[in-house]
Amino acid sequence: MFDLRYHVASLTAVFVALVVGILVGVGLSGKGFVNDAERANLTREIDQLRQERNSAQQLLGSAGQSQQALDDYANATYPVVVPGRLKGKKVAVLFVGPIDRRTAASVGRAVHDAGGSVLRTRSLGVPIDPKAIQDKLELQVALRRLAGPADIEAVGRSLAVELVSGGKTPLWDALGELIVLERAGPGGLPADGVVVVRSAGPQSGITKAFLSGMYTGLARAGAVAVGTERVGTSPSAIPAFALAGLSTVDSVDTAAGRLGLVLLLSGAEPGSYGSGDAAKDGILPAIPPAPSQG
Repeated sequence: MFDLRYHVASLTAVFVALVVGILVGVGLSGKGFVNDAERANLTREIDQLRQERNSAQQLLGSAGQSQQALDDYANATYPVVVPGRLKGKKVAVLFVGPIDRRTAASVGRAVHDAGGSVLRTRSLGVPIDPKAIQDKLELQVALRRLAGPADIEAVGRSLAVELVSGGKTPLWDALGELIVLERAGPGGLPADGVVVVRSAGPQSGITKAFLSGMYTGLARAGAVAVGTERVGTSPSAIPAFALAGLSTVDSVDTAAGRLGLVLLLSGAEPGSYGSGDAAKDGILPAIPPAPSQG
């Protein structure tokens, strides 16, 4: 997979090394500090750097052509493949951190273009306050089993199940004021799929354990769960999503990313897709047969 940013960085490094080599060589030779053999070695090194620079330029050109080909393919394929893929399907969206409006718009566009609907959206405030969560759970007999310090992953998993299955949501009801930044849509109906976006930075300690439980719970909750992000998100959350067993697709703000998201939500082969380093399963999943329009 070509990573355009990687090749730009490589090309820059080669240029810097080449310039430094030339300046050092000229400076030393001008003062008579090098003999003919050393000058010959320096010349060979400079020639090698030039070759590396030329190779990097060729790779950069290839990467640009490949990216353009992908964009052209996705733009042409999207309006043909996407309509009806999620007809009647309801999708929940979970943000870890505040709602990123641009990402929310891209996810919503993909779901609606495919005939589905965003059922509910929740955003979690991180880092969490484990003591406040434990105190709140201790107050309710039915939830005390999750109140121990070692049970924070189980809390995350249980919240994930409630987010997908709907119905009664005692954990979300109990902890909402502590962990929810924003909410939209009802909690009662079950979701056919869920999209996860991390708008906050990476977490550590107890919050990391909590999120690990939530991601794992979403992956096992019985609905298709996909982690995604926009182009240029740094640091990327894709590796964390994939580690928990979620399917992933990067660049949801592009036609290729939205196409990949729709395909995964509609039942394509699970995996990690896109154009970034973490897309180990290719650019796009295989396109499954279109659903019957009858």
